[in-house]
Amino acid sequence: MAAVETPQTVRAQARWVHSSARKARLVTDLIRGRSVPEARTILAFSKRAVAEDVEKVLRSAVANAESRPDLHWNGDDLVIVTAFADEGPTLKRHRARARGRVGRIMKRSCHITLELAPSPAALAAAASAAAAPRRQRAPKQTEEPTTTEAAETPAEETESES
Repeated sequence: MAAVETPQTVRAQARWVHSSARKARLVTDLIRGRSVPEARTILAFSKRAVAEDVEKVLRSAVANAESRPDLHWNGDDLVIVTAFADEGPTLKRHRARARGRVGRIMKRSCHITLELAPSPAALAAAASAAAAPRRQRAPKQTEEPTTTEAAETPAEETESES
């Protein structure tokens, strides 16, 4: 899987996936525009076999976002901005048919691409946190003697006087 990032988005791509692009598009259409936790749930309960491949690409994109030190993005705060499946190369095979004819077998492949960006709510929270003034810690106060220490001191003095 290739990882290509732009300043505002993080991208992951799986190439030469052994599924037709038409089947993969049915799954990518389900998760486009959704948050990462919601997309993971949809993919986990999808009956389509290509959903496993799309989930691998999603995990890769989240790992790309979390591993970049300049972004500091949390995987659960991301949204799938773009999700698409392009056609890959088709392997052409032949099978013998009746009366000396040949039937073509098309083994299709696709390239699945996902692009993630932070959700608008997460961006607003980060902006407000950056704009808020930072508080300084209050100076430490000196410790006063506790009541048990004060009670023991006069008793010792009275014993030494007698």
